[in-house]
Amino acid sequence: MAFVVTENCIRCKYTDCVEVCPVDCFYEGPNFLVINPDECIDCALCEPECPAKAIYSEDELPSDMQDFVQINAELAEVWPNISERKDPLPEAAEWDGKKDKRQYLLKE
Repeated sequence: MAFVVTENCIRCKYTDCVEVCPVDCFYEGPNFLVINPDECIDCALCEPECPAKAIYSEDELPSDMQDFVQINAELAEVWPNISERKDPLPEAAEWDGKKDKRQYLLKE
């Protein structure tokens, strides 16, 4: 089972999780991070580090977030790898916890 980045990361993009990942399985888009499910070793180190609480184990993924399994897999194939912590997006605090952010996911 891999871990999955979900909707609350959109427009926040905290990278605390990236810093603790022992296998560098995070990939970075313009306003969202994803985990490559083929690289994730299910160590669970990233989940508690996410200030936005946007990371879930695939087997504990809320039913309304199931589509993020495919989103993570697809975008990890095209986005560049990120292995070091960066500052979150400037509006991260404002967007953290807002609902219905899928429409703001930038894929390019």
